[in-house]
Amino acid sequence: MENNPITEFGSIIGGKEIKSGKWIDVFNPYTNKKVGRVSSISPDQLDKVMEDTYRTKLTLTRYERQSILNKMADAVDARVDEISRLITDEAGLSLKDTRYEASRVADVLRFSAIKALDDDSQVFPCDVSKNGKKRRIYTMREPLKLISAITPFNHPMNQVIHKIAPAIATNNTVVLKPSERTPLSAYYLAKLALDCGLPPHALNVINGPIKELADTLVNDERVSLVSFTGSSTIGKEIARNSGYKKLVLELGGSSAMLILEDADIDEAVEITINGTFKNSAQRCTAIRRILVHESIADEYAKKLTAAVGKITYGDPYDQKNDMGTVIHEAAAIEMEERVNDAIASGAKCLIGNHRVGAVFSPTVLDHVQNNYTVVAKETFGPVAPILRFKTLDEAIEIANDTPYGLSGAVVSNHWPSIQRVISELETGTVNVNEAPSYRLEWTPFGGVKDSGLGYKEGVIEAMKAYTYVKTYSLPWETP
Repeated sequence: MENNPITEFGSIIGGKEIKSGKWIDVFNPYTNKKVGRVSSISPDQLDKVMEDTYRTKLTLTRYERQSILNKMADAVDARVDEISRLITDEAGLSLKDTRYEASRVADVLRFSAIKALDDDSQVFPCDVSKNGKKRRIYTMREPLKLISAITPFNHPMNQVIHKIAPAIATNNTVVLKPSERTPLSAYYLAKLALDCGLPPHALNVINGPIKELADTLVNDERVSLVSFTGSSTIGKEIARNSGYKKLVLELGGSSAMLILEDADIDEAVEITINGTFKNSAQRCTAIRRILVHESIADEYAKKLTAAVGKITYGDPYDQKNDMGTVIHEAAAIEMEERVNDAIASGAKCLIGNHRVGAVFSPTVLDHVQNNYTVVAKETFGPVAPILRFKTLDEAIEIANDTPYGLSGAVVSNHWPSIQRVISELETGTVNVNEAPSYRLEWTPFGGVKDSGLGYKEGVIEAMKAYTYVKTYSLPWETP
C-alpha cells in the first residue's frame, strides 16, 4: 500500500495555475485517505474563463501542433510510473490497469499528431455539367469557436486526452471540466500541455459543483460544441438543454457478447476475462451480458469460473494484483445489492460476490434473465452474468432488448451467423472473436440508442466534429 503525498492543483486558466476559492478534496477509494485536492471556481469566474477562451484564436501551424502533441507523448512515455501512481491514487485502479492507461494516452497523442499533418480538403471540377462553369470548388476545415468538454471518473486521463488532443490538432480552444472524483489526471495533463508549448487559453481546466457550472458549460451560446462522456441520463439532459450547438455524447452501455454453438470455449473464456474485468470493469464497453448457447453453457461456465478464480484483486498498489477497487464504496454496495437480487430471482453465483469497502470481488452469475436489474441497468463493475439461449434469433433478440446500443461481440467461426450478428446487432460497434471494447485510439467509436446519437469519438472522428467544412471556388481554365 502506498502512502503518497497530497497532490494539489489550482485551476488551469490562461496558461497559469490559479489557486483560489474553495477546494475539492480527492480520496483514494481503497484507503479512504485524501490524496489530493483541486481548486473550485464560481459561476462568475467561469463566465470570464468562457469569454477569454471564446476570444482566443489559435494560429499554430500544422507542424507546431504535431510538435506539441509529440512532445506530450514523449513526456507521458517517460513518466509512466508517475502517471500510473497518480491515476491509482484518485481512482483506486490497479497499477497494471493504470500503466496501460498511460500507454493509451500516449497513443492518442501520437495519432493526433499524425492527423494534425493531414489535409483532407477536396477538389471538385465544375465543368462536368451543362450548368457548370470553368471553375473548381475547394473545401477546407476550420476550427470551431469554443469546445466545452466534460469527462467522467473512469479512465480519468484517457477520457480527457480524447477530448483535448484532437482539439490541439485542429487549433480549437477547450474549457474542460473533469470529474470531481478524479480531477488530478486532467490537471496534470493540462500542465504538461503548457510545458510542451500549448498557448494560454487553448486549454482551460476548471472544477466546481456541476449544478452551479452546468448551465454555462452546456447552454452558453459561446459554446460551439459540447463533448460529454458519462451516463445516459445526463447525456439526454444535455441534449434537451444545450440549444443550437453540436453535441458529441458518449454514454452508457450494456454490451452483449454472443458465444455461439461452434465457438472455441477456451478462446471465449479468454476474451471474457479481458473484456469484462479490466479497469475493474468500469468501462462503458465492458461485457455486461454473456449470451451462451445452451449446448456449451455448462462447460463455458465451469471454465470461466476457474479462470476468474485466478484473478488477483484488492490493494491497487500491489503490482501483483489484477484488479483494484471500483470508484467508491457506494458503487460497490449497489453492485452487491444487484447481484443478491439476481440470486434471489433465480440466478446462481458461481464465484465472487464478496465486498470489502470499495473492493468487489470478480463475480460470475449463471442463469441470469435479461430483465434482472444486474443486466437491465448498467452495472459498472466486475460482474459477469451468463444468459443462456437456444437459437441465434433468440440471442439477437436478447442482445437488442436493452435501451443501450454501444458495442457488442460474437465468438464464432461460422460466417453466416457472424454476418447476421454484425448486421442485426443494434450497436455502434461489433467485434468478431474479440471483446466489445476492442478498438484503436483513432478508429471511430460511439453508440446509438441511449448510448449516443450516432456521432463518433476516436481521434479522426473527433477532429471532424471539432471543425466545419468551408467551401470556396476559383476560376479554372480546363486544358
